Amino acid sequence: MEDGDDVDAKRASFSHVGMTEERQSGEEMDERRQQAMAYEYLCHLQEAKQWMEACIREELPATTELEEGLMNGVILGKLAHFFAADIVPIKKLYDIDQTRYQAKGLHFRHTDNINHWLRAMEKVGFPKIFYPETTDIYDRKNMPRVIYCIHALSLFLFKLGIAPQIQDLYGKVNFTEEEITAMRKELEKYGIQMPAFSKIGGILANELSEDDAALHAAIIAINDAIEKQVSADTLTALQNPAARMKQVQDHLADNYQEQLHTMKTAKEEKATAQAEREGMNEADQDVYDRLLTQAEIQGNINQVNLRAGVDKVNAALDAGDEMALMEALQAPGLGLTAIKKDNSAWYLDELSRIRQEKGQLLDKDDILRSVDQANNAADTRNRRDEAVKAVNMAIDSGSTTELMSALKRQDAQLPNVEDHGSQLYLAGLTNLKNKKDGEGLVYEELNGAVEVLSAISGINRAVEAGDTSVILNALTNPKARVTGVEEHLVDRYTEKLNKAKGSKTMPGSKAAMGTDYLNPADVQGCIDNVNQEVQEEHDRIEAIATINDAIEAGDAETTLAALQIPAAKLSDVEPKQAAHYQTILMQGKRAKAEETNDDSAVLWLEEIQEGVNTANRQAAEAEKLAVGIASINLAIDDGEEAKTLEALRNPDVFLHRVLPECAEQYQARLDQAKVNKLEQGGDADSSWVEHKTRQGHSYYFNLDTMESSWLPPEGFTCSRTHLSREEIQAALNDVTNAHDRQEEFEAHEDDIVKLQAYTRGMLARRRYKERLDYFHQQLPAVVKIQSNYRGYQQRKKYQDRLSVLHGNPWAIVKIQAYAKMWRARRQYRQRLQYFNENVDSVVKLQAFFRSNMARHDYYLLTHSDNPPLSVVRKFVHLLDPNDVDYNEELEVQKLRGQVVQDIRANQELENNLNLMDIKIGLLVKNRITLQDVITHGKKLKKRQQSTSGGSVMHEKGGLKALHKDSRHKLEMYQNLFYLLQTNPVYLAKLIFEMPTGRTTKFMESVILSLYNYAANAREEYLLLKLFKTALQEEINKTINKVDKMMEIVTGNPMVIKMVVTFNRGTRGQSSLREIIQPLVLAIIKDKEMRINSNPVEVYKIWVNTMESKTGETSKLPYDVTTEQALQHAEVRERLEASIAQLRNVTDKFLNTITSSAEKIPYGMRYMAKVLKDSLHEKFPDATEAEVLKIVGNLLYYRYMNPAIVAPDGFDIIDVNAGVGLSPDQRRNLGSIAKLLQFAASNKIFDGENAHLSSLNDYVSQAHEKFKKFFSAACDVPELEEKFNIDEYSDFTMLNKPVVYMSIKEICDTHKLLIDHQDALAPERHDPLHELLDDLGEAPKLEDLIGEIPLDDKDPNLEVEREKLAKTEVSLTLTNKFEVPDGDDTDMKALYTRTKRLIVDVIRVQPGDNLPEILSTPTTLDQEDEHQRLVKKREAQDEKSQKKGGLSRSQSAVTDNKLPVEAMKRKVLRHLRALEGVGLVSSTDNYQAMINDIAKDIRNQRRYRIRRRQELLKLKETTGALESKSQFYEEQIDYYNQYIKTCLDNLAKKKRRSKFLQGGKEEKPKKAKPPLKYTGARLHEKGVILEIDGLPPNQFKNVLFEIQETEDAGKFEVSAKFMGVAMEKVDLNLQDLLQLQYEGVSVMNMFDKAKVNVNLLIFLLNKKFYGK
Repeated sequence: MEDGDDVDAKRASFSHVGMTEERQSGEEMDERRQQAMAYEYLCHLQEAKQWMEACIREELPATTELEEGLMNGVILGKLAHFFAADIVPIKKLYDIDQTRYQAKGLHFRHTDNINHWLRAMEKVGFPKIFYPETTDIYDRKNMPRVIYCIHALSLFLFKLGIAPQIQDLYGKVNFTEEEITAMRKELEKYGIQMPAFSKIGGILANELSEDDAALHAAIIAINDAIEKQVSADTLTALQNPAARMKQVQDHLADNYQEQLHTMKTAKEEKATAQAEREGMNEADQDVYDRLLTQAEIQGNINQVNLRAGVDKVNAALDAGDEMALMEALQAPGLGLTAIKKDNSAWYLDELSRIRQEKGQLLDKDDILRSVDQANNAADTRNRRDEAVKAVNMAIDSGSTTELMSALKRQDAQLPNVEDHGSQLYLAGLTNLKNKKDGEGLVYEELNGAVEVLSAISGINRAVEAGDTSVILNALTNPKARVTGVEEHLVDRYTEKLNKAKGSKTMPGSKAAMGTDYLNPADVQGCIDNVNQEVQEEHDRIEAIATINDAIEAGDAETTLAALQIPAAKLSDVEPKQAAHYQTILMQGKRAKAEETNDDSAVLWLEEIQEGVNTANRQAAEAEKLAVGIASINLAIDDGEEAKTLEALRNPDVFLHRVLPECAEQYQARLDQAKVNKLEQGGDADSSWVEHKTRQGHSYYFNLDTMESSWLPPEGFTCSRTHLSREEIQAALNDVTNAHDRQEEFEAHEDDIVKLQAYTRGMLARRRYKERLDYFHQQLPAVVKIQSNYRGYQQRKKYQDRLSVLHGNPWAIVKIQAYAKMWRARRQYRQRLQYFNENVDSVVKLQAFFRSNMARHDYYLLTHSDNPPLSVVRKFVHLLDPNDVDYNEELEVQKLRGQVVQDIRANQELENNLNLMDIKIGLLVKNRITLQDVITHGKKLKKRQQSTSGGSVMHEKGGLKALHKDSRHKLEMYQNLFYLLQTNPVYLAKLIFEMPTGRTTKFMESVILSLYNYAANAREEYLLLKLFKTALQEEINKTINKVDKMMEIVTGNPMVIKMVVTFNRGTRGQSSLREIIQPLVLAIIKDKEMRINSNPVEVYKIWVNTMESKTGETSKLPYDVTTEQALQHAEVRERLEASIAQLRNVTDKFLNTITSSAEKIPYGMRYMAKVLKDSLHEKFPDATEAEVLKIVGNLLYYRYMNPAIVAPDGFDIIDVNAGVGLSPDQRRNLGSIAKLLQFAASNKIFDGENAHLSSLNDYVSQAHEKFKKFFSAACDVPELEEKFNIDEYSDFTMLNKPVVYMSIKEICDTHKLLIDHQDALAPERHDPLHELLDDLGEAPKLEDLIGEIPLDDKDPNLEVEREKLAKTEVSLTLTNKFEVPDGDDTDMKALYTRTKRLIVDVIRVQPGDNLPEILSTPTTLDQEDEHQRLVKKREAQDEKSQKKGGLSRSQSAVTDNKLPVEAMKRKVLRHLRALEGVGLVSSTDNYQAMINDIAKDIRNQRRYRIRRRQELLKLKETTGALESKSQFYEEQIDYYNQYIKTCLDNLAKKKRRSKFLQGGKEEKPKKAKPPLKYTGARLHEKGVILEIDGLPPNQFKNVLFEIQETEDAGKFEVSAKFMGVAMEKVDLNLQDLLQLQYEGVSVMNMFDKAKVNVNLLIFLLNKKFYGK
């Protein structure tokens, strides 16, 4: 139809084709004819569309889109439901809302809808000659035949009176020339002859007739009679039996004549117009082109009968005649079959109501709907009355069971009842019925009563549950009819209702009779009681406010009046204590204000009552105090000691420490005190005295009248003849203290003597210690004195002996010479003779002795806890590396770098290949151009070629530049990454500081690069340490806290995901392949294996197999449930066979997996152990089985299961490019993985998987095997034991660690550390802060890349910048905080340096122990030997640096160059420092240091073995990476071949497009003018959603221009506001498609306008590409 948005519609009508005045050429006439045919077909489409809309009462797609809308069969299925609802229920239609079709297009199950339509037509007897093929609709092969069938079906249904007649719209609807032309081209694609729509009537008549001749003659006779316009003749012709007309009524003859004549005239006019249009003679036309067919006549008769019946019904409604209405409804023309005489009144009421609502005459649909509704209403009323009778009978019976059953009957139409309130319903309804004197309850009474009782039952249930929100909802339920409910009092209501309910359950209550439920009166009473209590509380609150105001005013009388307010309900308020009340309450109010730091704080009721009670209590105590003090004064005056003592011990006066034995002293001291007070002066005649209470309040008491007051009396003076309590207490204290001191000295006389003795002893020991300390301080002098004395004695002896020798020198020398010479000569000759005689034995003995000594020494070295220094010295040379060590280290380092680079290259290559997949997919969908794919392919090829060569840093600037600043920054980064690598806490915290999505990328790039993908033992040790720290952090700490053990399974813990991702990579891939590959290959190679445990799928396969064998449609339904499928024996047999096969195959997998614990990578097993230990620590009450289930989730479900389900996705099997697993193979593997997963988690099959319950025993048995497997997998040594690495290892390394990081990774890591440094290192003195402060702000890429030799405007600048950002830099990690010379603060590093120095010393100087060696002077030969070793090392270092850059630690090199004596002095200093912190001890001759050196010697051999193993492993890894790279290259070749084919096809099309008819070259197309839209127009189209800062009514002032540029797929969009140019932006269609692919629906343009991406793509396609 016409498009009013984009086309200035030029209407085209073809009702007068062939009548043009100008003569047309043959080609023009042919084109005109084809256009007319297209227009006619569009009219038929519009006719079919309107007819189907009238049938299914639903709006259909536009006429030009109707063919496409019919392809999924949904519209046709709904049409089938309209005329054959019993054959095609609406629920049988697939994708009825077309959501699946709109999202993913056609599905094979859409053909089910088409088949439903075909079967429905067959059921109603529609001739099969009109049927289209399924592919005509589904594949859109012959849509005109489908429309032709719909037209024939409309006529057939019209004859049956089921559907309205289809309209003739030719010449009555208009289409644009573009629409007609598009349809003409579409019809040309079909390549078929257009069906003769005008012949439908005749063909239908011929198909439906049995006696063609008689029927034909009868129909012609009817047409002749119609033509004569004589009603009687027409009636006679219609009643001819040969015509087979039904329901012809005599009284409607005139109506038949009028209707049929009108239709015949219209048909003749249509035939005449068609003949003129097609240039045909009348004789050439079919007879039924002008005559009415039998179906058309019958259809019009049915229509007249229907109108007559409807008119009769409306007339009966106007008259209100019930009998006439029944007669009208039973008229055959209406076709109503469900009319019941008993419901006549219902029909009249319902039809009258519908007509009144409609406001006009009723039609057939209204009548049919009203009759159905009336029948339903009458049936419902009858059933309800019966149900009400049953309820009354149940009430009379007194049975709760019968009553509840009757109330629950659906026919009763009563509110829902609750089973637990059966007694409540019985009691309530019985009382209601008794009030009616035994008459039965009617429905309205019963409905209202049940409604209230159900609500009351709900209140009872809510009270029992104790949920206040539920109770509130129940109380406020209007059906409960409870009044006065306040929401804020729900807790009070709950408490009151609980008490009321509890009282009913007490012994002797009604609960004994089963009526413990609260009835409506009980509930309302509780609510009223609570409301009354709340009102009283409100009054009490107002009284409390008045009291606080009075207290604040400070008037005691006002406060007293407020305290006496009845609503306050304060007790024991005495008017005489008003002043004290004011004081106490004011103090309490101020104290509360200070405590709460709120000056406006007020006293609460309890606090006021407590203040009153306190004041009363203090008044009573004060009165007792005054009387007691008066009694004491009287006793003092009497002078009787006993009486005075008794008065003093009165507890009311609270005097302290009154001792009976001091009574005499008390009497004397108190007498003296009274005398002293009288001498001081004062009023001796005054009877008032002042007392201080315990609380410090003044209390005034009259000794004569016994009056008391809290306020001073008028003219108050204190009596000076009366001692106060304080004065009495002071006198008592003086006496008691003197007595106590005397008693104390007498009782502890011995202790005092001991104390004095101890004191003297302490003083003596102190003097001795001072003397001893003096001797220790003067130890050199003491030693010197002693040595001088001993020296004097020795020198005296020596001088005496020397004088004797000096007296006979020559004789002594001669005697000695002869004796020595003779003895030595004799011994030598004897020994020489013996050796000559036993020379062979001597050689063997020496060899045996040497070998035995060597074995003994080696055994001591390897097995002794404290090997001797002499033994260690013999093997210390093994610590020096040789040429083989250097060569192997060099090769290992080279292979590590190669592995890291290969991994990076493969990852980048894989990402580009994935992007290539997406682009080719978009190409297939014609969403991007081939040139875009080719461009990416070239980029891919360049990337492939560049991976081997790598990229080179610009020499000018950058980290690797030969510049001091660059070198300094490089060293700082080396220090930073060393700290991150060796201290896992930083990265562990950083992982949880980042979002989850960024953590994965951070893991893949920075972390694995920092640890060289765990290429050697040290880096694997450090990486596992990081994983361990992060996992413990995640489980035990506050970050991402795990509160329930099952969160490890149900959630997606970040560290678990990282561990699995790493171990399933290159390092763990070989292990997975070794375990799983043989099993998977066996499944794949078995072509006969078909494991399918889904009963529905097994059922469908069985049905399809039967249909394929028989060639007939199965009578079984296609869509069934699991239960329905299992009802068939064949399905059960096939399912049992699949389950048996599944169990056998799964058993092989299970046995292989559970016996492969040793093959799982150590890192994976160690993390399982960490997880197990952490869970035991976090959940100490968890059983071993529960913890192992979580460990199994890690080891099997996360690590192994995905490799079984998708072996091609995890490199378990080798798959060639373009080839994948078949659906059967994937289903087989998925079924095996599912069963293994259930076994690992001990999950049984139930619910939806109940048909697999026979496997539950096997699952339990397999789980036991899995438990043993998981437990064995966790049995691994700790990291330090496995790798022989500790905190000292870095100081003994031959070469420093090297990592390879890209420039972008360095920048990103630096920025992340700065952003989160406070969280990573809370302590300000943390080394991380120092390193980050040295580095400064996060650098830009240019700061580390260096200067790019391109102009700023060069279009390749950004590309080159991104390329250089991926440049890899080798960082030689160094520890900035290694201990420098003279700094002994880091004892661990000092220990290692000392050990290196000792090794060099003992190599050149022998000795039995270390102190002996260090104290013995070094000879010149030993110094020379040491220098030779130094030069040899320098030569080896120089050689290794030339080969591969291997170097020793700088501090180690510096220390080793020192002379031996200097090294020994340094060793002594270090040993003293280490001994000070307890690392070594001189008492055992520093044996701990010797033991560590022996351990290093032993570990050196292990390290060499491990290095050779690592070398082999690196070579294997390199080979695997090369194989993977080769696979990617095959994929690249596959894509290149695809692109080449596309290019060849494109070249052919270009060659064909160069020539037009006659060989003329096509002229180049002109550039399309720019599209211009206002913002309001784009807003209407939905392209623009909003513009920031601009209301929608101003969008009309914004003009957008879209201009296509010379580059294909690129556009320039400019915006103008009120004619003023504002901004321009470049738009790339490929970028838009990428956004669409990624699911981004809204984008920003000009940073202001929000644009709908999908609608913008549609607009560009439509306007620039004609899509």
